[in-house]
Amino acid sequence: MEEALARIADALERMAPAPGAHADVRAHPAYLWRGTTLQSARHFAPLPLDLLTGIDAQKAALLANARRLAEGAAAHDVLLWGAKGTGKSALVKSVVGALQREGLDLALVDVAADHLDTLPALFDLLGDAGRGFILFIDDIGFEAGGADTRILRSLLEGGAEARPGNARLHVTSNRRHIVARDIDEQSSAINPRDVVDDRLALADRFGLSLGFHALDQETYLAIVARYADAYALPFDAADALLWATARGARSGRVAWHYVTELAGRAGRSL
Repeated sequence: MEEALARIADALERMAPAPGAHADVRAHPAYLWRGTTLQSARHFAPLPLDLLTGIDAQKAALLANARRLAEGAAAHDVLLWGAKGTGKSALVKSVVGALQREGLDLALVDVAADHLDTLPALFDLLGDAGRGFILFIDDIGFEAGGADTRILRSLLEGGAEARPGNARLHVTSNRRHIVARDIDEQSSAINPRDVVDDRLALADRFGLSLGFHALDQETYLAIVARYADAYALPFDAADALLWATARGARSGRVAWHYVTELAGRAGRSL
C-alpha cells in the first residue's frame, strides 16, 4: 500500500513539478514573473530613449518618476493609457534602459496581467533587494465588477498586501479608465454617477497618469525620419504614408514596422 502511494506521489510531482529557483533579484536588468518563479530576461535591449519621438512630455514625466524610484525617493505608480502603437510599452522599457546606462540600480519586471493575484509573493521577493523595480503590466483591461479589478485596486491603495517602497506598478491600457464602460450605466438601479465613479476609481489610484494619442501626419513622418536617420536608411515620405494608409493607422509602431521594411529591402539588420 505504501509503495503504491509513493508511486502516486511521484507521478503527481512529475505532472506538477515544484517551481524552480528564483533568479538573483540583485543581478539582472530585467525579469519575467509568471506567477510562481522570477526568471531573468534573456535579452533586454530597449530602444534608446532619444529615438522615441513625439512623446516628449510623457518621456520627461516618466523618466523623472523612475529616477526617483531608482534613487530611493518617493515615486508614483503609473498608468500609461491611449491609442495602440503610440509608444506606451516602448517608453517604459526605454526609460529603464536609460537609467541603467546612467549607472542607477533599477530593474524591470514583466508581469503577466492574468497573475495579479500572485503579486504579493513577488513583493516578498523584491522588498529587501536594495534596488528599485518597475513592475510592468502591459495592455491591461477589465470588465466591470471583475475580481482582478478589486485585486489591483487593493494593491494600489496600500492595503494589507501593498507593494514595498522599492517597487512601483507601471500599467499600460488602451482605455483611459482601464475598466470598460457601457450604456448599462444609464439603466442601472444604482445612481448612474455612483456607477461611473466606481468604474473610474481604479484609474484614480495611480499617482501619475500619462495619455498617448493618435498621431498626425507630421508627427508620424518625424518618427519615421528619426528611426531612419539612426539606422542610416533613406526613405521617401510618400512611401511612408502609403505604408501607414495600408495599415489604417499612423503610430510609432507602424513607423517602426516601416523602418524594419526599409532595412529588409536594403538587406540590413536592425
